[in-house]
Amino acid sequence: MAKGNWPTIPELFAQSAKRYGRHIALRMPQLKGRRFSFREVTYRELWELAGKLAVWLSAQGVESGDRVAIIAKPSVGWAVAFFAIQRLGAVAVPLDAGLRPAEIARILKEAEVKLLFAAANRYEELLSLTDEVPSLGEVVSVEVMPGALSLWEVLPEEAEAPPDARPDPEALALLMYTSGTTGDAKGVMLCHRNITSNVEGILEAIHVTPEDKIVTIVPWYHIYGLTVLLALLAAGATVSYTDDYRNLIEVARRCGVTIMVGVPKLYHALWRRLQENFQSSLLRRLLFRFAPRLLGKIVKKKLLTPEFRFFVSGGAALAVEVGAGFRRLGLGMVDGYGLTETSPVLTVSEPFTKRAGTVGRPLKGIEIHIEQPDADGYGEVLVRGPNVMLGYYKNPKRTAEVLTKDGWLRTGDLGRLDPRGYLFLAGRKKNVIVLESGKNVYPEEVEWELSLIPEVEEVLVYERKKGGTPVVAAMVYPNWEELTKQKIEDAETAHDLIWERIKEAQKNLATFKRIKSKEDVKLVDRPFEKSTKQEIKRHLYIKGE
Repeated sequence: MAKGNWPTIPELFAQSAKRYGRHIALRMPQLKGRRFSFREVTYRELWELAGKLAVWLSAQGVESGDRVAIIAKPSVGWAVAFFAIQRLGAVAVPLDAGLRPAEIARILKEAEVKLLFAAANRYEELLSLTDEVPSLGEVVSVEVMPGALSLWEVLPEEAEAPPDARPDPEALALLMYTSGTTGDAKGVMLCHRNITSNVEGILEAIHVTPEDKIVTIVPWYHIYGLTVLLALLAAGATVSYTDDYRNLIEVARRCGVTIMVGVPKLYHALWRRLQENFQSSLLRRLLFRFAPRLLGKIVKKKLLTPEFRFFVSGGAALAVEVGAGFRRLGLGMVDGYGLTETSPVLTVSEPFTKRAGTVGRPLKGIEIHIEQPDADGYGEVLVRGPNVMLGYYKNPKRTAEVLTKDGWLRTGDLGRLDPRGYLFLAGRKKNVIVLESGKNVYPEEVEWELSLIPEVEEVLVYERKKGGTPVVAAMVYPNWEELTKQKIEDAETAHDLIWERIKEAQKNLATFKRIKSKEDVKLVDRPFEKSTKQEIKRHLYIKGE
């Protein structure tokens, strides 16, 4: 489709508000003690609240093109703030709710943010940034809190016609700062066309209806969570967000979940729990082996809902065994691939694909090219399409490094395409361990096998130089709860046991991919630091190794 034919974000949501006005848009679960309650807002109410807030923002001097940040966990207030910003033609800057003040200050200065919406529990802390960030005016809480200027208190009582802007689809809509694993946060510039073309591509590939009830654990300050939210609202579905992992299944049941959106870490943990349950009795073992779909129906009825359709996984690599396992049970798994720089979705798989390990085919309008493939067909994945970013904010040098003159984006990922256009990924180009023999080892593959060891809580596989020769090595954060059950409480004994477990687990790997000695396994004394996507920030641990 030619430039200019895509809707803008406010136009997209205006259509939903008109079409699904009385339907529940957001149904946010709240747990107090053992009592569940829900904060609900309809499509029409969300549109009108955003319009009222847009009136107030305009009165504060926020105009088209101005940057407005949101630093909070998902809530109704978060959504109202986001759509108010979009209705003015301003630029939303959603930031990780867990960022430190120094990180926030740097980003607010660089982006010249004019106004900040903040979580109530960080209001006082972030209010002090008005002295540090010259461009920053008001700080507004997205919740009601004594002593704080609240979004809910500034809304005009009288309904006024908001000063709706009509931004060009090519105009900047979002400035997404990657928290990534490189330690080099970049502002990714995404225009309206980037986002809405991706929304339309997602909904063409994945069937979602107004009857669907979605539970998502992916925060909206991450582009994966935000674009999926916009896609679901464009389809008229009801969306519930929770970060309550402990009560996730109960939340899903009470919300009547039909689709769950998460990251691989969630599904890896859920699959392990299911496997443990299946092995707990002879009947379940037999069902899992000979009648997996029957067992899947039992799981749906007990843990989810009879109407449950499928899981959606994205943000990181989903283990092949996990995706295949859920599908074998009749529990669909849509696996996707994308980057912040691509708004983000590039490919999605079918819920019950027979191609194990694929992340699917490209969305409509997206091209994928494998550069300099090796003998197995793997090379760097290059992509082109309407969802590819405008560039990195105030960073033309980095932009030129990843965007070619003819519009191809270098993803930094290694992959191959099969004859039918299905993409298979091998890992990050920069993480690949090239051995003396010339063979390539993908750390993500080894990490999966080692993560299955009960005594291993977290693992990072990397290249270590040994006498000048590259070898496969690992850092392990032990599962001390499991080790304590075995009456192991000292690091040396834990190291001995974990090495024995690693030797056993590695039998599933080709010989050249294995860790060869105990000295190549290092125990760490605290969990690894992670990005928003729950990926380990590798750069913090392998410098100088």
